[in-house]
Amino acid sequence: MPEGNPQSAAAGPAVLEVRDLAKHFDVSKPWLARVLENQPKQILKAVDGLSFEINKGETFSLVGESGCGKSTVAKLIVGLHRPSRGEIIFDGINLSNVTDKKEANAVRRRWQMIFQDPYASLNPRWRVRDIVSEPIRVFKLARSSEEIRDRVGELLTQVGLSPADGDKFPHEFSGGQRQRISIARALSSEPEFLVCDEPTSALDVSVQAQILNLMKDLQRRLGLTYLFISHNLAVVYHVSDKIGVMYLGRLCEIATASDLFKNPKHPYTRLLLNAIPDMDMTGKARLPVQGEVPNPIDPPNGCSFHPRCPFANERCRQESPQLQKSGDTIVACHAVEENRSS
Repeated sequence: MPEGNPQSAAAGPAVLEVRDLAKHFDVSKPWLARVLENQPKQILKAVDGLSFEINKGETFSLVGESGCGKSTVAKLIVGLHRPSRGEIIFDGINLSNVTDKKEANAVRRRWQMIFQDPYASLNPRWRVRDIVSEPIRVFKLARSSEEIRDRVGELLTQVGLSPADGDKFPHEFSGGQRQRISIARALSSEPEFLVCDEPTSALDVSVQAQILNLMKDLQRRLGLTYLFISHNLAVVYHVSDKIGVMYLGRLCEIATASDLFKNPKHPYTRLLLNAIPDMDMTGKARLPVQGEVPNPIDPPNGCSFHPRCPFANERCRQESPQLQKSGDTIVACHAVEENRSS
C-alpha cells in the first residue's frame, strides 16, 4: 500500500470540533396504527454521541460498514440535518448559535460538500458554467459576468478540464469528469473545508485513483482540510492522516492512518482489515467480517459490537464502553482496556 497522507506534518489547530453529536430519527408508524397495534415509538439512532476534531490542513476519514451513520455525520456538519443533541464548532464558532443570516452565509461559504453520485448531484438542465458559478453568484464573490466566466474557466482548468467545457451539459461527460465538475463547484466559493461523502465509490478503480490524486494535489496547493467518508479502507489509507472507525452510530476507534493499519486495537477494526484482499500474496488467511450488523432501531445492550466480537464477556453485554486512550490510539473496548484482545 502507498504511504499515508504527508499533509499531517503540516497540520495546524482544530478547524472542526464535534462534541457529543447525535441524530435520532422517528421511524414510528402513524399514531393511530401504533395505538391500534399497541406499539411504542421507534427511534433510529443514526448517530449517537460522536466526538472528534479535525486539524487544519489534514484529512480525517470516517469508515465503517453501510448504515453505520457516516453519511449522516456529513449531512449534520454541512447543515442538511439538524442535530438531536451535541455541538459542531467550526473555527471556534458554535454553529448552533449562528442565527443571523449574514453571519450564517459568511460561515457557510467556508465549507462545501462533494457528494457520492456525480450523476445525481449535477443538474442535468444546467450548463456546466452555471453549475460551477452558482456558489459564486449566491455568495456574491464576483462583480460582473466577465469575472464569473473567467473564474469558472480557472476552476475547470484547476480540476483538469477545459474552460470550453463550461458550455456543455453534464450528460456529455463521463463519471470521472462529472466528479471533477463537482469538485470545481465545491471550490468555487473558495472554501477552507470540504466534506467528501464517498466521492469515488461510484467510479471505476482507475478513475478513482485520478480523482484521489487530484484531491490530494488540491489540498497541498490550496491548504484544504477534508472530512472524508468511505467504506473502502484502501482508499482511506491512501488519503488519510487520521481515521475514525464507526459502528452503529458510534466511534469505536480513532488513530492515525499508519497506527490503525499497523496495530489496530478494536476487534471490529481488525475484522475490517482482515477483509482486505492480500495483494502482497503473503499467504496470510483473510477472514470476512463475521455476522450481521444489528438492527439500529433495537441495538444490543452494552457494547453494540458484542454479538460479533470473539472477546466479548458479560461486562461487554451489560456495559457500553467509552472512548479511552490506549497508547496513541483512542478506543472504546472493554477487551482492550482489560488486555483480553491480544
